[in-house]
Amino acid sequence: QITRSGLSVPSNIPEGMTRPTIKDRIRFLHIARGSCAELRTQIYIGMEIDYIHREKGLQWVAETKEIAAMLSGLIHKQSDFGKC
Repeated sequence: QITRSGLSVPSNIPEGMTRPTIKDRIRFLHIARGSCAELRTQIYIGMEIDYIHREKGLQWVAETKEIAAMLSGLIHKQSDFGKC
């Protein structure tokens, strides 16, 4: 599940950006951001059950937060672009 959600993030970005409408692009970016949140949750669970070392898990959590913030910025940029 960690692999699936981790791969879903970068897979949904280009798929969305090739869509013809801004609404579709934004929808795929939301899916990517949701997958990022799912991955973060799985990392927390992995740390809790000692499947993922805490130090590495915390690094990954921080990275998922950065990626989610970038996706949010891209979503807002697309939304602003649609208003032009």
